[in-house]
Amino acid sequence: MTPSIQVIVKEVAPTTVAFISMKGPYSQMGEAFGKLYAWIGQKGYIPAGPPSGLYFNVPGQVPDNQLLWELRSPIMGTVPPAGPDKQGLGVKQVEAVQMAATMHKGPFEGVVQAYEQLGRWIAENGYEIVGPSEEVYLSNPQDTPPAELLTEVRFPVRKK
Repeated sequence: MTPSIQVIVKEVAPTTVAFISMKGPYSQMGEAFGKLYAWIGQKGYIPAGPPSGLYFNVPGQVPDNQLLWELRSPIMGTVPPAGPDKQGLGVKQVEAVQMAATMHKGPFEGVVQAYEQLGRWIAENGYEIVGPSEEVYLSNPQDTPPAELLTEVRFPVRKK
């Protein structure tokens, strides 16, 4: 049986996000978030919630320089889809989706266990994963001790 983790299955509402598409190691994350938020500011957009990351493949299954991922920030207002531009930046509408989610508290390096446990919970509870994994960053690593970081780990799912 899966260790006792708290999992919720919830409907995530449609939202407009600014995004940056990335290829390469996750060590680029700080720089990529910097580019994303600088671009949001240049465009006059207003962030409307915690940022997130989508992960389209898995470290260890592909070389680090082949990792595909996307960082997102929800933005306020009605903003038409655009991009991505040559730097990978753009705006898009994310459709509503059902997610299975759990919370990870602690350093980002420990999030792997949350993924493993959530994946087992999904399989054991009659769901199947229907898209890339997502992490929602609920605390800022620049002003939060690593042991206190909160990250929601989630997968889009549907009942089998």
